[in-house]
Amino acid sequence: MSQDPNTLSPDELTRYARHLSLPEVGVAGQSKLRSASVLIVGTGGLGSPVAMYLAAAGVGRLGIVDFDRVEYSNLQRQIIHATQSVGRPKVQSAAETIARINPFVQVDAIEETLTSANAMEIANDYDIIIDGTDNFATRYLVNDVCVLLGKPNCYGSIFRFEGQASVFGHAGGPCYRCLYPQPPAPGTVPSCAEGGVLGVLPGIVGTIQATEAIKLILSLGDSLSGRLLLIDAADMRFRELKVRRSLDCPVCGDSPTITAPIDYDQFCGSPPINAPAAEQSPWDIEPSTLKQRFEAGEDFVLLDVREPHEYGICNLGGTLIPLAELAQRHHELPTDCPIVVHCKLGGRSAKAARQLRDLGFRDVQNLRGGIDAWSINIDPSVPRY
Repeated sequence: MSQDPNTLSPDELTRYARHLSLPEVGVAGQSKLRSASVLIVGTGGLGSPVAMYLAAAGVGRLGIVDFDRVEYSNLQRQIIHATQSVGRPKVQSAAETIARINPFVQVDAIEETLTSANAMEIANDYDIIIDGTDNFATRYLVNDVCVLLGKPNCYGSIFRFEGQASVFGHAGGPCYRCLYPQPPAPGTVPSCAEGGVLGVLPGIVGTIQATEAIKLILSLGDSLSGRLLLIDAADMRFRELKVRRSLDCPVCGDSPTITAPIDYDQFCGSPPINAPAAEQSPWDIEPSTLKQRFEAGEDFVLLDVREPHEYGICNLGGTLIPLAELAQRHHELPTDCPIVVHCKLGGRSAKAARQLRDLGFRDVQNLRGGIDAWSINIDPSVPRY
């Protein structure tokens, strides 16, 4: 990299030629990109295209923070990782891809969970923060840290066929809390693991986030600050909503009450991301116990509360009644026979077990970890999805 911040090397002049041909960018703009630093929170579906395009564009320093490891199920959308990366830390895999794209980029691989304790220190070193998270607790954490530090927050989210993008906390504009003052009740919004996501959708949203970051660095065009872009990939429709700063917002309002990061897991009513598994409830059973009951030939009903398309992927047999239909179809189940309920990961089936008990079914148990735990611990031939 050239010593003079306003001078590009011959290699850089060639690499960024198509940027330099844009009068809105030119040598001065490309030098701004090279001097800029961006922190990408999450190297998953959104973080993948963001990191790759910012690296290709010549943003000089990229921080990537993620505590997770690459899994096979990531590869359908997390394009920064390859098959040979499975099992490796995501930040290592991502850093190697970025280096192959552009060796002029400095990569800070931060293999940590972003928390209230470390987020301010980590984010303080960067000009812009990209929110590539997939859970509400970290989303609120990123938002608050950006507002407290005065950093723009290039936000994106995805679910099934729908995405959102905006820029929060920029130039007196609204923050994420102005749009969503309270998180949804725990369990009411399925994760991508439960609900699924179209593989190309994070590419669409992530490139929008990367575009907004580049525009902010170059002071180019109008940002998405004050606007929420809604994307429906199924019908390929884009809509826009106005978002205004809330005068009563606890973090960016006129009289803020949040002046430092708070306990976001408590605020969202969710367990910490990397917390140990919750204690077993009285009606949970382990996969090994269900296996023993199968082998002993016990008389019980195995109830699958997933959706029919999930049942088609893999199943353990039994009765299929999706959770949403259980209230109307519970009469199809015997009241004088034990019932073991399962779903994919154990969340929906726990709700179903509670619902059945409230309806008067006395002997109802929930398969802890769902069919996914069955595949991991009992029968690897059952596909994981």
